[in-house]
Amino acid sequence: MIGFIVAGLIIGALARLIKPGKQHLSILATLLLGLAGSVIGGVIANLLGTGDIFELNVLGFVVAVIASVALIGVAESISGSRHREHITR
Repeated sequence: MIGFIVAGLIIGALARLIKPGKQHLSILATLLLGLAGSVIGGVIANLLGTGDIFELNVLGFVVAVIASVALIGVAESISGSRHREHITR
């Protein structure tokens, strides 16, 4: 379980480094998005037959980072739209 959390934090941090621009996300949000990305990567790797969901492999890791980048983009767009609504009110 601790390894899963550490992997999620590493994947989330890598995703934030890859995604251009400044992200306004907390470390907890980064961890949660990294964990979600790692689960998505594990599921896709499992579906492709390269390993178990919680098994660390190259394909799962790459897909997890890509999924985390996408999730960070979605989270940023949601938080950005909320921030703009708050400013205009």
